[in-house]
This record gives sequence, C-alpha cells and structure tokens, in this order.
Amino acid sequence: QVQLVESGGGSVQAGGSLRLSCAASGYTYSRYCMGWFRQAPGKEREGIAAIGIEGTTGYADSVKGRFTISQDNAENTLTLQMNSLKPEDTAMYYCAKRSTPWCGVDWVRADKYIYWGQGTQVTVSS
Repeated sequence: QVQLVESGGGSVQAGGSLRLSCAASGYTYSRYCMGWFRQAPGKEREGIAAIGIEGTTGYADSVKGRFTISQDNAENTLTLQMNSLKPEDTAMYYCAKRSTPWCGVDWVRADKYIYWGQGTQVTVSS
C-alpha cells in the first residue's frame, strides 16, 4: 500500500526558512516522478516543484530561486527546502506521486498524480 506522509510544516516569519519532508513507503521509491503541490484557502491546488528519476527538476515561477526539491532514494524521502518565505506562500503543502518515471512538461497538473499525502500546513506571517 502506497503511503506518503509529509512533515516539517509550521509557522515562520517572512524571510524565514522551512524544510518539508515526505516519507514514502509501499513501492519502489526511486522509479517515479514526485511532486510538491500547495493549496491556499479558496484557491486551486498549485504545482510548485517536481523531480523525475533522472534528477531533472521543475519549479513554478512563484518559487523558482527560493525553493529546492530533492530526494534521498536510500531513505525514500522527498524534501522541499523553502527559503525567503513570503506571506503568499501560506498554504497546505502536499507531496504526490505519479505513475511514470518522468515528470514531463505537464508536471504541474495535479490530475497526473495518483497518490497524495495528507498535507502539512505552512503559515508565513509578515
């Protein structure tokens, strides 16, 4: 049974940093595209970063240069390092898994991901 469990969320002041983790289990972790999404109240779920099996990454313009996605295949863990946080980064953050090894140009599409974690809340105050 595939399980994705996020952790590391919390409250931080603008300009601060957080590191999110996603512990994966129930499948061969290193063989699939993984992504991070976020959803603020009243807004659609937004794809913010993804990483394929070859290590290729993609970022939304809103987080490029501030967030870094990485993975530890030995530990079956996906991480999202978030620096220079802004109040507009406040949202519930989710990790997700696709059924393909590569993320492709449509990595931002939530409907392309078949497994999701329960989310971890990030709140950035000004």
